[in-house]
Amino acid sequence: MNKTDLVNAIAAAGVSKADSKKALDAVLDAISGALKEGDKVAILGFGTFAVSERPARTGINPATKEKIQIEAKKVIKFKPGAELAASVN
Repeated sequence: MNKTDLVNAIAAAGVSKADSKKALDAVLDAISGALKEGDKVAILGFGTFAVSERPARTGINPATKEKIQIEAKKVIKFKPGAELAASVN
């Protein structure tokens, strides 16, 4: 499912496609804005988005077998809620 499919699914609930796209964009912007500020986003029954930090580490270039330094970075993690996990199984 892609963004267009999501807009169509929202529109199937009786909202125009233009309003569906605005609503979806607003939700995605709110989630990404909160994550940029380091906040968690918890959607009851769906799951929780959170930012986690990966420390710097030493890796190996598989082509040359040379050791390289991998920089620390922030990553986004998603933990599905119980209802979402149960609906998939």
